[in-house]
Amino acid sequence: MFGTKQVVTAERDCPGVLVPMGTEVIIPEGTEVQITQAMGGSITVHIGGNLVRVDAKDADALGLDIDLGDPMPENPTDEEFENLAWEQLKTCFDPEIPINIVDLGLIYKCDVETREDGKRNVTVDLTLTAPGCGMGDILLDDVRSKLERIPTCGDVHAELVFDPPWGPSMMSDEARLQTGMF
Repeated sequence: MFGTKQVVTAERDCPGVLVPMGTEVIIPEGTEVQITQAMGGSITVHIGGNLVRVDAKDADALGLDIDLGDPMPENPTDEEFENLAWEQLKTCFDPEIPINIVDLGLIYKCDVETREDGKRNVTVDLTLTAPGCGMGDILLDDVRSKLERIPTCGDVHAELVFDPPWGPSMMSDEARLQTGMF
């Protein structure tokens, strides 16, 4: 990925979302932005004192080419599907913290149910580090779109939940070490 503090200039108007409010914005062509993270198919940039999340489909506007990962098996087994679901969830990142939502402890449930037609339905419960965060819908969409990329994925139901309340103890040891909360 890209290191922090890399400065680039928008090569065209670039849509984004203000973090943590979730308000849609346009980064005008010719504007210099500082990349704070480029992980999991999205980019977070610093501009005018604000953080803005840019989707990978608009990475070219910032002169970037985002690798969306290796192809997946066409017809995964149930076990492979469940592993792929968790791998996909690990490609979803909090736009303010360069740690995936699984290691942050934001995923409370990821259940996979195989249907009669061979497709798999996925139910995910996730939370936010702060209940008032405006990025909830953005993270839900990210979860849905990442899971829907898995071959044989059927319906995806992703829901925000706040019980139990999130706390730093829910983070993986690696995430706590990375954030200095160990």
